[in-house]
Order: sequence, then structure tokens, then C-alpha cells
Amino acid sequence: MRHFRHLPPDIRGALFHREPAEFTPDAPATTLAVALGATLYSPATRRALAADVRKQGARGVVSMVLCLEDSIDDAEVPHAEANLVRQLTELDRASRDGADAPPLPLLFVRVREPGQVRDLVRRLGPAVRLLSGFVLPKFTEERGVPFLTAVAEAEAESGARLFAMPVLESPELLHLETRAETLAGIARATTAHRERVLALRLGVTDFCSAYGLRRTPEMTAYDVQLVASVIGDVVNLLGRADGTGFTVTGPVWEYFRPPERMFKPQLRRSPFMSGRADALRTTLIEHDMDGLLREIELDRANGLLGKTCIHPSHVPPVHALSVVSHEEYSDATDILLPERNGGGVMRSAYTNKMNEVKPHRAWAERTLRRAEVFGVARAGVGFVELLAASVE
Repeated sequence: MRHFRHLPPDIRGALFHREPAEFTPDAPATTLAVALGATLYSPATRRALAADVRKQGARGVVSMVLCLEDSIDDAEVPHAEANLVRQLTELDRASRDGADAPPLPLLFVRVREPGQVRDLVRRLGPAVRLLSGFVLPKFTEERGVPFLTAVAEAEAESGARLFAMPVLESPELLHLETRAETLAGIARATTAHRERVLALRLGVTDFCSAYGLRRTPEMTAYDVQLVASVIGDVVNLLGRADGTGFTVTGPVWEYFRPPERMFKPQLRRSPFMSGRADALRTTLIEHDMDGLLREIELDRANGLLGKTCIHPSHVPPVHALSVVSHEEYSDATDILLPERNGGGVMRSAYTNKMNEVKPHRAWAERTLRRAEVFGVARAGVGFVELLAASVE
């Protein structure tokens, strides 16, 4: 699989200085954690679940979660489990028969109880090869360790590599008097199972619900101070760049409209460049998308990577904003040149900033990991062009 593989080769060639690299579900965890991108959730009750997975994969979705938890009614769980097993078995059969079929997204199942993990793996049989792992809800040390143990046991029984993605969304993590110990417990549990934990996901909707809050389309998660403080503390302890941290993904954006109303690519002349003959491409985005775009940028600024998505229209902007700009790539490669190992300060190749080798090294390493899976845009190509190409 490959980000932006759904675009024609000539379009990719025009957009990218360095195209995204291919990877497989067997790639190192460090690669897969970055490559998750916009992780699209889908209720496991959907009748056409197998067809939906194929369709979204063909449209550029690289990771999906098939949900047996909050997205379905409690009474629907047995039916949802049966449907999930049936649909994944169908996908497995179709993927074996169709050698030329496009690759499927990385697939995860969000479960409710630890016992579901081993039960589902047994019921899936050979189709378990399509699973990359499980999403573990309301994760704390006490509740999470049985889940992690179940994933490890299911992996041993099936022979399939299975990752875990804990969701940090419990009231104990939100409440000030229990936050520090809850975070410490999560750190103990995830560190003990480091080889199995692919990424940590933030459940901001649950945080808001504990106080009866809901952000409007004009507000990001970072405008809700209760939520912003939790994100900061999670990254502080669990998202460090010193080798002890994990990839932490951005929270869900709740608002959506049909994509043809969200994205309106058109050609127009910039009023600030009336002396030039070429028309500049721009994308007009209705006001309710502005919040999503701001939140994606703030996710990155606060140490988060990737995002939970509940609508396909959210995927293109998340991926477009994940591409490394030519300027970022230039700075990162300059900082990591072997001759810079001793440190020092230099003016950037774009002559607009200072690059200080030692303080900026961790940023540069993270940037090049992102460049590997999302690619590097050509000089002069920005978010607008990448988004417009993805939604046309």
C-alpha cells in the first residue's frame, strides 16, 4: 500500500518532489504508526462492510477501525460480531482470488471486552491475516492489561502479528485528582507491552461528555481548556521523542457535510498578483471545515500525528496536511547531514529561519519519517494543490 496511490502517476509526479514510499502490513511498527494517517471508523453492523472497505481503500484510506463499541447499540453486539466475521471472511476470499485487486487498508477491530479478542480471532480463522490488530477502549492500567494480554494470546494462537491501539478516554484521565496516577499506570502498562502498542488514540468526545460539553464547528479541541490540558499531559508523558514515547493520534472531528459542498476547487486569479498571467488554483472551503483544518495543524504543533475520522470527507485534508513541505524537507535534511553531528547553527536554505542542529534534531528525524510515508511536496506545491488533486 501507499499513500496517494489512488492518484494517477502523472499527477503524483507533478505534486511530489519525493513520492510516498510503499509499505506493507508487515512493515516495522515505527513505519506503520506514522503511516496510519486518517484512521476511518466504521460500525461493524454495516451490511456492505466488505464493499465499504474495498471502496475506501481505493479512495486513499490506509487505516480503518471496524467498531463493536460505542458506535453500535448494546443489543446489536452479537449481530455485529457475526457480520464482522462474515464480511472479513468475504474480503479474505476475494483478496485471495483477485491478485490484481488494490491493497486493503490496515484493519483494526474496536472491541468492548478482552474476551472478544480471542473469540473473534478464532472465529475468523484464516481471515485473521487481514487484521492488523485491535483498538482497546477506555484504557487504564487496570482495564487495559487484560486487553493487552488477550491480544498477545490471540497472536500466539493464530500466528498473525496483531497490534493494540489503546484509546485514552476514561474519566480518571480527565479528572485532575486522578490524572497523574492514571497516566503513570497507562505508561507502565504500555511500556511493558511496547512491542505490541502501535499508537495511542485520544477519545476527546468522552472527555467532553464528562462535563456536558460539545465543541462547535468553529472550535478545535484546543479551545476547550479541559481537553487541551489532558492532551498536553498525555504528550508530556507518553509522546516524548527520546525513545520512551509512542505515536499519539489526533482526536476525532465530529462535523461533516457531503464532500462536494466542502471542497470547491476552481481556478481564479489572485488579486495580489494581477501582473502575472497565470491563474492560481485555490480551494474554497466552507466555514465548518476551517475548524478541522485548524485542529489538524494544532495536532501537529502539539506532538500528535494522524487523526481519528468518522467520515470519508475528513481523510483528504488529514493526508494533504501530512505531506512534508519542500521547505520542511530541506531544513530536516540539512540538520541531519553527517557533518552536522557536532552541532552548530545555520541559516536555512530558504533563508527565512535559523536551524540549530542539536535542538532541532528530534524534529528533523520525525519529519523524515513522515516524509518516507507521506512524501515531500515539490517546491511551490502546498496543501491546496494536494487537497484539490485528492478530491477531484
